[in-house]
Parts: sequence; structure tokens; C-alpha cells
Amino acid sequence: MHSYLLLFFKQLVGAPERFTSVLYGGFLGSMFSFLQFVASPVVGGLSDYYGRKPLMLLCGFGIALSYFLWVLSSNFALFVLARFVGGISKGNISLCMSIITDVSSVKTRSFGMALVGVAFSIGFIAGPIIGALFARSLNKSEESWYMAPSLCAFTLAMCDLSIIAFLLKETLPKEKRIKEISSAMSYAMQLLDVRSIFKFSAIKKVSKIEIDALRKIGLIYFLYLFLYSGLEFTVTFLMFHKFGYSSMDQAKMFLMTGIVMALLQGGVVRRLPPQATKPCAVLSLYIIVPAFILVGLAKDGRLLYLGMLLFAISTAFAVTCLTTLVSRYGNDDQKGAVLGIFRSLGALARAVGPIVGCVSFWCFGSQLTYVTGGILLLYPAYALQRAVL
Repeated sequence: MHSYLLLFFKQLVGAPERFTSVLYGGFLGSMFSFLQFVASPVVGGLSDYYGRKPLMLLCGFGIALSYFLWVLSSNFALFVLARFVGGISKGNISLCMSIITDVSSVKTRSFGMALVGVAFSIGFIAGPIIGALFARSLNKSEESWYMAPSLCAFTLAMCDLSIIAFLLKETLPKEKRIKEISSAMSYAMQLLDVRSIFKFSAIKKVSKIEIDALRKIGLIYFLYLFLYSGLEFTVTFLMFHKFGYSSMDQAKMFLMTGIVMALLQGGVVRRLPPQATKPCAVLSLYIIVPAFILVGLAKDGRLLYLGMLLFAISTAFAVTCLTTLVSRYGNDDQKGAVLGIFRSLGALARAVGPIVGCVSFWCFGSQLTYVTGGILLLYPAYALQRAVL
């Protein structure tokens, strides 16, 4: 059934045959992000009641289980189940942000958030290279060729779970936790209504000024990531279709962007004083505009690399600074819920953005898609610049 649906979609948008697997990846990636959208605020709210470590262990176990299912996935249905389990377990990202908030002050929060960004950047460096090496070395004609990368991922997930179990200390003391589990469950039920997430309706007992600030930052974050993720996802199409890049060529590109991001987040973002967070966030949102326009207009590798360089500079600041801004709001027992909702908005954007970006790419072409997307990215930058926070 899934093959017929994919064939229909390919014919509808005119995608070349060689991109069948990439289109599969796009829809699976959107499903993965949609599950994060559901899981992040639920996990965040429950961690406000039970504490951070138990939920981190649960998420870590789920991620390890998803990779183990991938090892066993001799058919497509089991592979989709593995991605489902992995997506629903990805609330650990919002938990990491909550832990940083627990152990930091307003002055040191940028430093903590930047460390999370550095970790992502290092993954951005290592991940594509490891994937490219597997792609070059494996014989895909063998039935079980996928087991080597999935076992590698499972091993790393088990190492992560061990670190959580034996080295991570609880960061939310009982006296600061939410008092009733019913409050957490009520909060989780509100997440069925997307409008309540944009309104941060689950956050109670805070001033109207704080709620208004949360709503503004949340909407800006959603619009930014919706456009950003759609364009980011189709960069893979662009490199293959327009420039003929191999998996190793792409790994080199992502290596460059990952190094730039890691250097900026480790050397600059983590040292930002609190008063510089918003200006840097605004500047990073403006920088992404020429980044995508250059990528869309690129005729050769040099212009593409320049656009991706600007992309890396913007990415190094944008999400970290926006997360730092939103983490300033809410009471101590609500930080997990605030950051859970914030991450959920991002996951919703990443669930919808790649589908819209993919369809636009194949229907209207890369140049129109990237240039239009870049221009539209002016709005969240301008909105944040004008916002009173």
C-alpha cells in the first residue's frame, strides 16, 4: 500500500525515480517530528511532578528500544514502528533544556543552553560523516545491510542511557515540583488542542505580561522553524539534483557547517550576557534570509558553500537564543512545561515544514522555493525585533 501511495506522490510532484528513498525519509521525518510535538510537553509536564531523571530514563530507554527495533526491522512495518517509538521518546530534548534551567541562573543560562547547542553541533559534524562512511562501505545488495548502522546507533543509545542512570543527578528537588499529578494530566489533555499550545494555556499563575511574551516568542519560533525546516530538509534534494553531490560530498558540506556552529556556540553563544540574547537572536534570524536566497540562486559550489556558511552562523545563535529567552518565564515548577510547549511548537513546525518544502521544491523548483522562503523569513526576524520582552 505504501508503495502505491509513494508512486502517486512522485507522479503528482514530478520527483525523479532516484529520490524515492529521500521522499520516504521526508515523510518518516515528518512523522517523527509530529510525535515529538505530542511527547515534548507531556514529558515536560510529568517531569515537573516526578522529577527530571525518571523521565530522562524513560525517554532514553525508548530511544534505545527504537534502535533495537531498527536492528530487527526485516520489513517496512517494523521499521516504521521503530521510528514511532523513537519519535514518541524524543521528549528528552526538552528535558535537557529543563535541566539546564534548573541548575542555572539568569546570568549563566545562555552558557548552559549553548552547551546543548555545542552537543548538537558535534552531532552535526560526526553524524553525516558516519552515515557517509556506512553508505560507502556497505553492500546494499545484502538483505541485512542496515544492521551495522542500526547496531551502531543502538550502542550509542545504550551508552547514553548508562550515563543518565549512573551519572545524572536529579535537578528538581521535591519542594519545587508541582504538587498534584492531576495538574500534569490536565496539562497533557490541553495539548490535544493546538490553539492552547500557541496560547500557552497550560501555564497558570503568571502575569499577563509573561503570557504575552511567551505567546510572541512561541509564534516567532514556530514560523521560523516552519520555514527553516522546510528549506533545510530540501537541501539534500538540491545537492543531489542540481550539483550531483555524493553522500561524502554532502558529509563534507555538513562537516563545514557543523564546525562553524560548534566554534560559535562554544566560543561566543555560551558567553553572551543576558542583555545580548535578544539582539543576537534578531540578528541570527536576519542572517538566515540571505543564506537561503544564496543557496537558491547558487549556480556553482562556491555560492552554495557561502549560503551554507551563513546558514551555520544563523543556526548557531537562533534556537539557543530563543530558548534562553523563553526559559526566563514561568515559575520554578513550570519550567518543564514552558520548555515542553516550546519544544512542541518546534516539533510541530518540523512536522509540517518538510512536507510543504518538499512539495514546493518539486512543483515550483529550487530557486523559487528558496528565494521565496528566504523572503518570508524576514517576518519572524522583524516580529522579534519589534517585540517588547
